[in-house]
Amino acid sequence: MKNIITILTLAFAFTFVQAAVAQNLDNIDTSKKNYIVLTKKVQQLKPITLAAEEMKAEDGSEYGEFHVVFCGKDIPQLTDKKFMKPYLEMLEKGNVKLIACGFSLKKFGVDPKDLPEGIDIVDNGIAYSLKLKKLGFYGMEL
Repeated sequence: MKNIITILTLAFAFTFVQAAVAQNLDNIDTSKKNYIVLTKKVQQLKPITLAAEEMKAEDGSEYGEFHVVFCGKDIPQLTDKKFMKPYLEMLEKGNVKLIACGFSLKKFGVDPKDLPEGIDIVDNGIAYSLKLKKLGFYGMEL
């Protein structure tokens, strides 16, 4: 009985945290040029941020949002605040939104509360990417 209560409590908490921080797709300006990148490696965040800066310069006033969804087995690296600090600062400076895949968090045993501030969570990173592409986002997977 104790295990069932613990499992239900964790499931509720995980669902609540995801719902609380998940990006609201209704607030995206689809008249702008928006971008989505799906990645599995933290080290790719630097070239992704450089690409975002280049797109912002090229698009000018037509530039909208740049989202990066992180999925896969390396997702526990996102909880290492010291390791992530320079990447998060770079992303913030470039106005790039970092989003963690909730499915990957769950699969690889990462507690969403352990993620640094500023990282959003979506239920399924791949589905989120596809939804944004349906809204007109330019996208790619690395």
